[in-house]
Amino acid sequence: MTDARWLDGREQRAWRAYLALNAEVQRRTARQLLRETGLTIAEYAVLASLSEAPGGRLRVFQLRVAADWEKTRLTHQITRMTARGLVAREPCADDPRGAFVVLTEAGWEAVAAAAPRHVAHVRHWFFDALAPEQVDALLGIADSVLSRLPEADRTMGEPCTQRPECSDESDISEMSECSLRESEVSECSPRE
Repeated sequence: MTDARWLDGREQRAWRAYLALNAEVQRRTARQLLRETGLTIAEYAVLASLSEAPGGRLRVFQLRVAADWEKTRLTHQITRMTARGLVAREPCADDPRGAFVVLTEAGWEAVAAAAPRHVAHVRHWFFDALAPEQVDALLGIADSVLSRLPEADRTMGEPCTQRPECSDESDISEMSECSLRESEVSECSPRE
């Protein structure tokens, strides 16, 4: 990219405000969640994803897509959470190389206790500062940006199938726009 389209002053203020807003609200909600529940925001994210899944279980690759994490990060996170008794790994009967991550009773109890607190934190540090029309504007902004991302990705360079993270079809979790929809993936494929 040789010809930069520099941000004007207003755009630069808006971009920096967005970054600061995101960082500050996340920092406060994460700190308060840890203080009140003993859960890190990463643990809460895993527990929340699992609690919303049928039977409280997801394949590792599905959890990686839901969390939008690298394989190594999720592997370490699951190991720590298994040691704490919050989740367990279960083999996949149809794929010996695959595994499920499953909420334990302690995991269910932890997320059930943490969820109302987390919602209260998000409301306190974010939504309580916004008028209803600002929430609507935020939804419109998010829809506009998120719906444009696939096309913007294509115009910035190589299509997903040509990027290194999308080249290994057996490692579906690293794919972004190439990722398969859940309905296209059998319960025990592809391998983790």
